Amino acid sequence: MNVQPFVIERSEPRGDLPALEVEHLGFSYGDRRALDDVSFTIEPGEIFGFLGPNGGGKTTLFRILSTLVAPQAGTAQALGYDLGGATIEVRRRLGVVFQHPSLDQKLTVAENLAHHGRLYGITGDRLRGRSALMLEQMGVADRSHDLVETLSGGLQRRVELAKALLHEPELLLLDEPSTGLDPAARREFHANLAALCARQRVTIVLTTHHMEEAERCGRIGILHEGRLVAMAPPSELKSRVGGDVIVIRAASPESLGRKLAQRFGVNGALVDGTLRIERPRGHELVREMVEQFGDEIESVTFGKPTLEDVFIHLTGHRFSGESASSQP
Repeated sequence: MNVQPFVIERSEPRGDLPALEVEHLGFSYGDRRALDDVSFTIEPGEIFGFLGPNGGGKTTLFRILSTLVAPQAGTAQALGYDLGGATIEVRRRLGVVFQHPSLDQKLTVAENLAHHGRLYGITGDRLRGRSALMLEQMGVADRSHDLVETLSGGLQRRVELAKALLHEPELLLLDEPSTGLDPAARREFHANLAALCARQRVTIVLTTHHMEEAERCGRIGILHEGRLVAMAPPSELKSRVGGDVIVIRAASPESLGRKLAQRFGVNGALVDGTLRIERPRGHELVREMVEQFGDEIESVTFGKPTLEDVFIHLTGHRFSGESASSQP
């Protein structure tokens, strides 16, 4: 079968438009609502992350943004082009790294990039030059003649990124990019992303369920059961949680919560059998609680808010659990 190359013939950039602009986006699988009235804007040059547990709506959103499926409700534009109607123009400007590897394991690194480049109409000296540059920037130039199957997971992710950048996209989408990577490889991968964003002003949008990965984004949007419940820099989101977070385990957390409200005027929230309290200078309250109700307390911890605390604060659910509706 003859495959026609996806030739890159871009029109001029369309001014200083948002990289992504989505309004009232909706999508359902039968009677299950995967995305519910989602709206956001992502500016050029951002590193933006969508954080959410499995079932929160990240996968469906990624499919729409990468033009794999069209929106069912609302509007979505990438770089000024309609995601539902101008998919060719969008794809010419789009780089995608999927959650599951898309490299051919039986080909060399260079052969993978060569095949990808030809799909975009890149051949000859330009193809060789772009491939060499991308592999050099991703730190895998010395492995260009190695079979992909011989590379570690972290190196394969670098090759995936080099391949996605081969045709000079303006927008890079990454779906759970650190899947299968150990913490050190994950940090290294995100250092590459930050350098790429600074060097080429590529807009990077990723989905993740890793808190550490989300912390490295300039802004994040938190998805829960198909809704975008918050969007801001990670530090700003954590500042919205009221001071320290105290987590108490007790034989009867409901009874203890009532006593703490009467004695100290604090209102705790019951989350998965624990009592959680948000309070400035939490160590002072911990000392007083232990003095008054030590016999009823099994354990108590406190610390500065994390993104998981933000998620619990916003939704009343732990982040690690599946969403109630188990949506895609």
